[in-house]
Parts: sequence; C-alpha cells; structure tokens
Amino acid sequence: MIQVKKTISSPVGRLTLVARGEGLAAILWENDDPKRVRLGPSVEDGDHPVIEEAERQLRQYFDGSRTGFSVTLDLVGTEFQKATWHALLTIPYAETRTYAEIARQIGSPKAFRAMGAANGRNPVSIIVPCHRAIGSDGLLHGFAGGLEAKRYLLDLEMNHRCAAA
Repeated sequence: MIQVKKTISSPVGRLTLVARGEGLAAILWENDDPKRVRLGPSVEDGDHPVIEEAERQLRQYFDGSRTGFSVTLDLVGTEFQKATWHALLTIPYAETRTYAEIARQIGSPKAFRAMGAANGRNPVSIIVPCHRAIGSDGLLHGFAGGLEAKRYLLDLEMNHRCAAA
C-alpha cells in the first residue's frame, strides 16, 4: 500500500504526517529516530484527504479550539502496544496519568516499563496523547519530540483549559 506524507510547521517544530490508505499512520518529529516508527517508503502528497484532515485538526489543537481528535488512524503494532495506545486515548485533555496507572488500566499492573516502551513507539504522537503519560515521581520522562516539546504540549493544554473555564 502506498504511503503519502507531508511535513508541516508547528509550535513544537516540523512534523511529518504520514497516511496509509484511509488512516493516519504516523506523526514523525523533526529529529525522530527512524527506528522508533518503522515505515516503508512514502511519497509527498499534501492533498491526501487524511493528511489534510490531520493537519487541520492539529492546527486547531495548537490554537486551542480543539481538545480531541477525530481523524481516522491506521495503527500498526503488537496487541500490547495497541492496548497501550488505546489507553492513552482515554486520558482527558490537560490531565496526566502515570505509566503505572496506564499499565493497571490495560490489565498489566507490573508492566509499567513495557508500557513506557510501548508509549515510546506511539506512531501518532499528539493525537494519541503520549505526552500525557508521566513517571510515578510526577516528572516528565522520555518523549520522541523531546522533553521541551512534551512540556510545551502539557502547558498548552493546561493554559487553554484554564482560559476556557
């Protein structure tokens, strides 16, 4: 299946959106490790409807007018990874959960390190909000876009939530 991509500017740097078929397959960070999300070859196509919709929703998220996403996703991973990513989708906007809490949620309470690894392989950062996962110590740990980007996303959500209240 042909994959298409488009690179966009954002407040957290350049993001490459990758679509496969009818779903968004990845959001890659500017300095992303190519081994983090394994994708085959892709071609530039800024007019692909999934890419256009993902870009529109991300722009709304960054300007504070969107708190959730509805773009169709095409997530490829192990069953454990998919369970982790689906659990991340349940974390409300502007809130956080610890890796241990998410591991308990997916029925693997002792697998918080494996949950953290699955979190790191999340192919669609921001939309599947892995930035909302934090350490049990309350600190920010690992993020494909860097901890500065993770802090930016959490602050953005908190500031927009407070402004809307």
